[in-house]
Amino acid sequence: MTRVLLGILLLSLLAAAPPAGPGAAHPMAPPVKGDSVFARSNLVAWCIVPFDAKQRGPKARVEMLAQLGVRRVAYDWRDNHIKEWDEELTQYKAHGIELVGFWAPARHDEILALFKRHDLKAQLWVDGPAGADGQPQSQRVESVAAALLPLARKAKDAGCTVGLYNHGGWFGEPENQIAVIEQLRKSDVDNVGIVYNLHHGESHVGRFPQLLPKMKPYLLCLNLNGMKKGGPKILSLGQGDDDLRLLRAIRDSGYQGPVGILNHREEIDAEQGLKQNLDGMKRLLVELKDEQALRTHPGITVRGTSSAVPPRGE
Repeated sequence: MTRVLLGILLLSLLAAAPPAGPGAAHPMAPPVKGDSVFARSNLVAWCIVPFDAKQRGPKARVEMLAQLGVRRVAYDWRDNHIKEWDEELTQYKAHGIELVGFWAPARHDEILALFKRHDLKAQLWVDGPAGADGQPQSQRVESVAAALLPLARKAKDAGCTVGLYNHGGWFGEPENQIAVIEQLRKSDVDNVGIVYNLHHGESHVGRFPQLLPKMKPYLLCLNLNGMKKGGPKILSLGQGDDDLRLLRAIRDSGYQGPVGILNHREEIDAEQGLKQNLDGMKRLLVELKDEQALRTHPGITVRGTSSAVPPRGE
């Protein structure tokens, strides 16, 4: 009798619990358990605002993403886009698009105020602070961490994270970023991680399988693209020299965070650039035999390629 009553009580509590709303998941949340890291639902569109031959506005951009079935985005901008920020986030909410990251080289207070107006929490993707050149390594780590500390604390108060964006130079080396993050943790700041971009890590390609496990505990987002040895360094996935090896390393690492696909070419329509990456990813997933991911990408027969996907290299 006691067991029956406990069972009834448990069912009542479950029934009374409110369902999670569309904004309930944290933008850093990994894919649903059991999904591949390369599932369409885990992909984040990146470099599609200034890098768009059609120069879409917020509504057209979000409609394009919905049409492609890409439901996560990281927002990049130039000064002429600032006036569109509120409309951009309004369109995301209206179309069920999740904001994962926001390019934040400056205007940090404005961006955090924007998030507050729209009741959002996301990653702020930041470049390395100026200065500290020529200092010994330990002093440089301390200087860079001190420069980032005020933003990190503001972001933490707002429930947001800060992603250190590898943009070349000393700050673009993952080992240096990890040292800065660990220095920040000494100040009780634990909301800073790494946003790693393959197109800014061409010198890391050879050691990427060894580098990834070091980065993994700090990794907030991993942005993919194809590249050739000696250039060009921004191609669509599937057109690079090492794409399959790199995706295999990501899969084998157990990383489960967001994966970005980017356009980053001003002369190309952002929709076309994203489609090229999605098609290239499909071909690579066939070679990886990643059936979980392939089930989420239209135009593929799970146990073989379909005629909708051109051969790799076209």
